[in-house]
Amino acid sequence: MYNDNPTLEGIDKKVDESKQGEVFFQENASEKGKKFYIESYGCQMNFSDSEIVASILGESGFSPTRNMEESDLILINTCSIREKAELTVRKRLRIFDKVKRQRPGMLVGVLGCMAERLKTKFLDEEKLVDIVVGPDAYRDLPGLVAGAEEGNKGVNVFLSREETYADISPMRLDSNGVSAFISIMRGCDNMCSFCVVPYTRGRERSRNAFTIVAEATNLWERGYKEVTLLGQNVDSFKWENPETGKVVNFAELLIMVAEVSPDMRVRFSTSHPKDITDDVLYAIRDHENICNYIHLPVQSGNSRVLKLMNRTYDRPWYDAKVKRIYEIIPDCAISSDIITGFCTETEEEHQDSLSVIEFARYSMSYMFFYSERPGTLAARKYEDDIPLATKKRRLTEIIELQNQISKEENAKDVGKTFKVLIEGDSKKSDQDFKGRNSQNKMCIFPKKAGLKKGDYTYVKILESNSATLKGEIV
Repeated sequence: MYNDNPTLEGIDKKVDESKQGEVFFQENASEKGKKFYIESYGCQMNFSDSEIVASILGESGFSPTRNMEESDLILINTCSIREKAELTVRKRLRIFDKVKRQRPGMLVGVLGCMAERLKTKFLDEEKLVDIVVGPDAYRDLPGLVAGAEEGNKGVNVFLSREETYADISPMRLDSNGVSAFISIMRGCDNMCSFCVVPYTRGRERSRNAFTIVAEATNLWERGYKEVTLLGQNVDSFKWENPETGKVVNFAELLIMVAEVSPDMRVRFSTSHPKDITDDVLYAIRDHENICNYIHLPVQSGNSRVLKLMNRTYDRPWYDAKVKRIYEIIPDCAISSDIITGFCTETEEEHQDSLSVIEFARYSMSYMFFYSERPGTLAARKYEDDIPLATKKRRLTEIIELQNQISKEENAKDVGKTFKVLIEGDSKKSDQDFKGRNSQNKMCIFPKKAGLKKGDYTYVKILESNSATLKGEIV
């Protein structure tokens, strides 16, 4: 799978391509008071943050709308991970400006990583924005909106070492009512040389573990059947109970959430290879409702390039981690992120990235060519010396190989039966359901009377392609 917006981990994790730029709304939103319209781009963390923003605005009298023309406030939650992502935001701002001209008093705000990176430049250069708010300053949004209504430009891009929004119950916007994100930590300490996230999201800090469990419990009680625990690097989660001094690590948190209900699935994203432990793998193995799926970004298959990227592991170490996952969880699916054309990458080193796909047998990957980001270590230290045509050609080779591997791995599932959580109607036919198995593979199957969205069912796989399993209920 190719995604032009890579994922959370250091740059990671990930939203379905179809959701890029998704508009958040709520069908039963109040018709009274002021309305806001929000679009989100980039990783799952941005989408999760938009739900926090919606909750904060809801407390100050705003309700969400899917119609930007009727909104009083347009917000765009931005991604800074690649140049193309920022260009998309600038195009959307010009469209918003046209709408704004037809609706006096409307405000436009930029949220997220791009806001953090460009700060007041948005106000000085773009002339299209009234409010600029970084990822740690969303609590200040109502005050900034009030100031902008009085004609003041509002900016808050302060990065916090404490903010986790643990006390805010996110407004589940445009939710399918089955799956939900839970942010368990914020920031990143890894400082990968290509990545802007540590500069736009700040230092790593973990949420109170009990508030995470409480949020999962609330979702279960409201009918949700699956939660995804989010963080730039979930495996480094570490929260110390101030009353007892006991430290809760990620493996322990996984088990705590899994024990909310054996019928609530638990997923997580994203893992940094250097931090995922055997205890996490044992937790997955020993709990049926912790899904057998791990996103383990490799970024490059070559040790020299990995050192330039400051990934803190080499190729043999990564290979050993993959072997360990399959040893403890034989039916685990592993996916990855791969960057092609990083600074000074040779053709032989590119072949190493192809070989790691073959070795790890990724179920899918998020693949993209290197895009230099201002302010990163790579931008300061290395020359972006690989021609664009070469980057694109290498990316094409990686995509073609990954599609082949995905097709081969999915073909192995034909004849098998999987427990599938029904997420709703298939995109192509309302006569079919769609849902994912534990390995995060999308399954399509004919509907059966008595079953509905949110139910579990068993599906026997009859055919497959590189992206989808197709079967029937048994």
